[in-house]
Amino acid sequence: MTRKFFGTDGIRGRTNSDKMTASTAMCIGQAAGAHFRRGTHRNRVVIGKDTRLSGYMVESALVAGFTSVGMDVIMTGPLPTPAIAMLTHEMRADLGVMISASHNPYEDNGIKLFGPDGFKLSDEDEMAIEALMDERPQLAEPQDIGRARRIEDARGRYIHAVKQSIGPDVRFDDLKVVVDCAHGAAYQVAPSAIWELGAEVITLGVTPNGTNINDGVGSTSLDAIKAKVVESGADIGIALDGDADRLILIDEKGRTVDGDQIMALIATRMMEKGTLRGGGVVATVMSNLGLERYLAGIGLTLERTKVGDRHVLERMKQGGFNIGGEQSGHMILLDHATTGDGTVAALRVLSSLVRANRPASELLHLFDPVPQLLKNVRYDGGEPLQAQSVGKAIADGEAELAGRGRLVIRASGTEPLIRVMAEGDDAAQVERVVDSICDAVRAVA
Repeated sequence: MTRKFFGTDGIRGRTNSDKMTASTAMCIGQAAGAHFRRGTHRNRVVIGKDTRLSGYMVESALVAGFTSVGMDVIMTGPLPTPAIAMLTHEMRADLGVMISASHNPYEDNGIKLFGPDGFKLSDEDEMAIEALMDERPQLAEPQDIGRARRIEDARGRYIHAVKQSIGPDVRFDDLKVVVDCAHGAAYQVAPSAIWELGAEVITLGVTPNGTNINDGVGSTSLDAIKAKVVESGADIGIALDGDADRLILIDEKGRTVDGDQIMALIATRMMEKGTLRGGGVVATVMSNLGLERYLAGIGLTLERTKVGDRHVLERMKQGGFNIGGEQSGHMILLDHATTGDGTVAALRVLSSLVRANRPASELLHLFDPVPQLLKNVRYDGGEPLQAQSVGKAIADGEAELAGRGRLVIRASGTEPLIRVMAEGDDAAQVERVVDSICDAVRAVA
């Protein structure tokens, strides 16, 4: 069955066009509600969102859909994606929904669904919901229509939970931390959690207005936080994305620390404490070869999956791993969260800074990444990767890098982009291979 709505991370698109309309959101609520309605208890769904203007519209449409099929709705207001996953499980809800397009601009929005265990839905559940969207909804009888209410303690619950992810003896009293929340879902909770643990907190991206999410701030726009870290003499900078499931760090010298280095640090510390499970780390095909070599050097493995934190999580559960993530900043620490949680990962790094009493520039540079280049080519339609000329360019690139590097070509699951990545010890060769493939894609795009 071909997917019409669900992509690599839920449903995402430009608001009031494509897949993200009020009518589609209501239909999703009706279909997902019908699929997860079970037992004789009052079924309930937890709905959270980021700070996009369109969140009001999508939230209202989802509420209409869920209540129309007999599900009660609990609304939290703006909260990080991992907070909704946590609350879904803790409140014994039958389903959780996060309204967010993550790092995308405000014009886009998305819908992420979580099962009653707090984990993202399986392919089978998503396909079942899509099938129900094509059917006439089974509406509840008038006396069985669901109720909707907002809760006021959701932020406090989440702040308490993330603070419990580090040892009770750890305080950040001597740290100065810049926290950039991208004008997004964590604009209240992330600075509060870090401040309550004793740090001096300098904030960026904490004044959302509905249209400024990810605009010049956050994990995909690092110039502002780099400047603020250096200017203020901070020990470290924490950059989250719009829904706060992603983390990029800035060391005290203003240099970027990506997800690969963060995973290397956390895995090393867990191995030293004897809490690492699975014998290594799960990451995607995009993680740098330098990470793989570093982990091998300390006796750990790097398991690679397709791009997408859901694929990482599936492999973690299969292999008994408790740490995984993506170079782009998704950090999944299964001992503390059921999905990527930028704030939890940040607290683990801050804890390591305190215990090691070393600067971030030393602690967070455990390996030298090999030259890696990623370029995106936008296309208007069709399937550029199926073109014979593109296939030949890819084959030529693989032959040139054979034994000396890696090549990863894929279509984005959220945007009309072909992503071309190569890495190897020879930077000039890597750039030549990437440019050749990009040129071939542009010629047919």
